[in-house]
Amino acid sequence: MKKTLAWAVTAGIAATCTLGAALPAAAADDTTSAAITSAAPGSAFDTSRLSPELKALADQVLAKLPADWQQRRDAAAAKYGIHSEWTDIRDSAINPGDYQCQNTALRDYQKTLLQDADFGLLFFLSFLGVFDMPTYDALYFGSQSKSSTFGVNGEYTNELTAEGKNLKKFWDIYSDDIQLVPMHGGEVFSSPERLAPIVSLMYGIPKENHEAALGLASLIIYVINLDPALQGGDNPFFTLNAFAYTEKGDPNPAGISDRIVMGDGILEAMKAIGLGDTAPRAILAHEFGHHVQYEDNLIGDRVGTPEGGRRVELMADAFGTYFLTHSRGEALNAKRVLDSEKSFYAVGDCSFSSPGHHGTPNQRFAASSWGASVADDAANQGHILPSLKLDELFEAKLPDIVKPDATN
Repeated sequence: MKKTLAWAVTAGIAATCTLGAALPAAAADDTTSAAITSAAPGSAFDTSRLSPELKALADQVLAKLPADWQQRRDAAAAKYGIHSEWTDIRDSAINPGDYQCQNTALRDYQKTLLQDADFGLLFFLSFLGVFDMPTYDALYFGSQSKSSTFGVNGEYTNELTAEGKNLKKFWDIYSDDIQLVPMHGGEVFSSPERLAPIVSLMYGIPKENHEAALGLASLIIYVINLDPALQGGDNPFFTLNAFAYTEKGDPNPAGISDRIVMGDGILEAMKAIGLGDTAPRAILAHEFGHHVQYEDNLIGDRVGTPEGGRRVELMADAFGTYFLTHSRGEALNAKRVLDSEKSFYAVGDCSFSSPGHHGTPNQRFAASSWGASVADDAANQGHILPSLKLDELFEAKLPDIVKPDATN
């Protein structure tokens, strides 16, 4: 089973099990910090610490949920594995002491997204898993269409749509069934009818109980609209995600097509930190690299380990940059791409013990530099290496890419 970024996360969605919000430290006052302590995964949520209005609403929401809703939520998270490197980065801001990672432009940016929002409300929404609802929507209910738009104002539509077509022509895998799907925030919370199917999916509410799902959806939308900072779900925080998905080899498929999902929030973030020129294309090329891995069976059997996860991600970095710089790919200037990616990969990943470890910023840049060099140094600039041959070369180079680089 291979879901999202080459492997399925069975521990549940981090945004459900942790705060899942890039909240400023000053927001964690005494009133809400006690609620945080009492709301560990699997426990009840202490609504007594919330404001009277929010407490009343939170009590209504919790009363409408099935008794075992947390188990159902976690089961859905395990089944669909929608966690990604971007949600890792998003959620890491909540516990910055977990890893010795320096602040980056992306981390600084995400802290601004909810700095004016009500902390108690944010924590309650995160406890419910609401921040992941747009991701569920794009994964399970989204589809590629001629009317699909990418970016808050559709500004990346032409660029990403064209690249999606180029990627399919470039790589020697079967890719006709890969859909490029946008992820928007506000429209998911635009009406109870729009949100109810997602609520049913996440909390395991049977179809015959549609009215219960509608009631929950109405309350969730009302809570979101209490705080203008959330912009009715259009705040980029809701869609700060991008991922690849396949059910190839899954013994229990859900019937979801192969796809790459691109969230408005991550595109907006790249633009905000000055990487809107090449980073969106680099993200898409990376995610398509995972589909090359899926089709060529390159994931391997160590995907549940930090080393295995790192190998898969570094390979996708190398494949993506090979495409971006190849004369028959995007034909971008290698220095331009690598200068951008040096900042792009400096988003950082110090989760050295995590099965989802993507490699250090230096390792990711090294993998990308190698991919660019393979394209630039080729004797025949018009020749595209078979993906299996490129993998063979990558496997030989990998020990050099991941060798220790610390200096005394």
